[in-house]
Amino acid sequence: MSDMSHPPSLAAAEPAGPDLAVETGSPAPAGRREIVGRSPNQLAWLRLKRDRTARVSALTLVVAAVVAISAPLLGWLTGIDPTDKFVDRLNDFGMPTGYAGGINSDHWLGLEPGSGRDILLQLVYGLRTSLFIAFASALLASLIGVVVGVLAGWARGWLDSVVNWLIDLTLAFPFLIFALAVIPILEDRFYTDREAPSPAFRVALIIATFGLFSWTYTARLVRGQVISLREREYVEAARAAGAGTGHILFRQLLPNIWAPILVTVSLNVPQFIAIEAALAFVNIGVTEPTPDLGRMIYNSIGYVASDPWYTLFPGLTIFLLVLAFNLLGDSLRDSLDPRSTR
Repeated sequence: MSDMSHPPSLAAAEPAGPDLAVETGSPAPAGRREIVGRSPNQLAWLRLKRDRTARVSALTLVVAAVVAISAPLLGWLTGIDPTDKFVDRLNDFGMPTGYAGGINSDHWLGLEPGSGRDILLQLVYGLRTSLFIAFASALLASLIGVVVGVLAGWARGWLDSVVNWLIDLTLAFPFLIFALAVIPILEDRFYTDREAPSPAFRVALIIATFGLFSWTYTARLVRGQVISLREREYVEAARAAGAGTGHILFRQLLPNIWAPILVTVSLNVPQFIAIEAALAFVNIGVTEPTPDLGRMIYNSIGYVASDPWYTLFPGLTIFLLVLAFNLLGDSLRDSLDPRSTR
C-alpha cells in the first residue's frame, strides 16, 4: 500500500501550463517544468492580450491617434491647409461639383458645402482636437478625483463628511446642462460683445469645465479603496517603520489602487468625446477656425438631404472612437478583475 501521509508535490499534482512556465538560469530536468507565480499585473496583461475585442479596439485607437498626430504631415503631403477654401469647385448653390460631394484625386472625402474646405483635412484635424480635449479632461478629472479621494479616505472625520457632501452636491447638477450655462457665462466674463473668444480660450474652458465637474466618480471610488486598504498589514508596517503620511498615501496605497483609476480614465475619455461633440452641435463648443468633429456635424445639418457624405464622415468617426474606447475600457476592467475567467 502506498504511503498517503505525505501529499504529492505541487509539480506532480498541478502540471504547469503555458502561462506558468518560465525560463530559469539553470536547466530543468527532462520532463519537468519550473513553476512560478505571476503577479496580478502580469495575469491582467495576459488576459488583456488574449481578448480579441481588446486587441481590435486598441488597434483602432492607435490608428486614430497616429492619424491625429500626423495631421500636419498629411497637410504637408497634400499641400492643403484645413482652412483653405476651394470655392471655385462649388456650384451656384454652394454645393461641391462632381461625384459624392466632390470626391476626387485631390479631395479624397470631398469638400464642405458652402465653405469649400477639404473634408479630409477638417476630419483629421478635428479628430486631433477631440482626442486632445477628451484626454486632457480625463487626466484633469482623474488627478482631482485621486487627490480628493485619497485625502478623504485617509483623514475621515469632518474632511470626509465635507468631501461626501461636495460630491453629492456636484452629482445633483445635470452636467451637460451645467456646461451649457457655465461656458457662455465665463466667456462673457472675459470677453466683451465686440470680442470673439479665441479658439485656445474656448478649448481651455471646455477642458476646465469637464475636469472640474467630472472628478466625483473617481474621488468616490478612490475614497472607498483607501478606506479598505488603510488598515492592511503593509500600511501598519510602514507606520511602524516611521514612514510619513505622504509616503504611505502615495507610495503604499496609491500603487495598489491604480487599476480602478485606469479603468475610470478609459471610460471617461469616450464620454468626453461625445459631450464635446454635443457642445459643438449646439454651437458652444470649439469655435472657428479650429476644426472639430461635432461642429462638422452641426454645419452639415442643412445639407443632410443633398450631401449626406458630409454628415456621414464625422458621425462615423465619432461613433467608432466612442465604441472602441468603451469596448477597450470594458475589456480592461475584466482583465483587472481577479475573479474574471476571461
